[in-house]
Amino acid sequence: MRKVLPLALLAGLLASTSAFAAEDTARRPVKDVTFSFEGPFGTYDRAALQRGFQVYKEVCATCHGLDHVAFHALNEEGGPGFSEAQAKAIAAGYKIPAEPNDKGELFNDQGVRLTRPGILADAFPNPFPNEQAARAGNGGKLPPDLSMITKARMGGAKYVYSILTGFHEQKPADFEVPEGAYFNPYFEGWAIGMPNTALGANAVTYSDGTKATIEQEAHDVSTFLEWAGEPKMEQRKSMGLSVLIFLVVLSGILFAAYRKIWKDAH
Repeated sequence: MRKVLPLALLAGLLASTSAFAAEDTARRPVKDVTFSFEGPFGTYDRAALQRGFQVYKEVCATCHGLDHVAFHALNEEGGPGFSEAQAKAIAAGYKIPAEPNDKGELFNDQGVRLTRPGILADAFPNPFPNEQAARAGNGGKLPPDLSMITKARMGGAKYVYSILTGFHEQKPADFEVPEGAYFNPYFEGWAIGMPNTALGANAVTYSDGTKATIEQEAHDVSTFLEWAGEPKMEQRKSMGLSVLIFLVVLSGILFAAYRKIWKDAH
């Protein structure tokens, strides 16, 4: 007589198999790369921020928005260090949906949305007018906004760096990449919708003469995106240090007062 596995045991075996399969394609730990802003005393590397902005503008901005970053942040304290004139020029290079004209129109005779040059008060515009257009231009997938990407992904800037430098790693022979996806072991499931040509050596020509390797570009744009997600980090760390110093001094004063008041009681 044929033996039948108990239902509970069969379910356990299936769950175990699924767990092993999931573990096999779980994203790899992020790469151990160092950034200047790490640690309690870390600060942003201004040169890296400006190079990272160049990578974002020339490579990433064709698909990804930066909706929560305003142009005026580019020349504020703690920012990339652009002058006000430079920030204004950067803003003016973007087309922003315009307010209705004197006739109350939002579109021209060809049905194209009226636009105006950006100003410092504007935020970086999304490259697509709506979600449907974004999906249509990217094979049905929605490119994420990068404003908070380092805060939204475990691993932060190191995760972004790992993704950008992970496309060239060798694919296991027994792993099949789904159609329309690309192999990247640092993405959950190892298959990512972003093309593996998104970033490459000499994808930009750095204005400061830095050699534009994939690793350099990835490091710079990861630094810039960390700043985009936390532009006031340096001020926060400075304030925290000031508070700690104040508390230490206050504790010393209180202890001295305690010793003076209670010295005769002991």
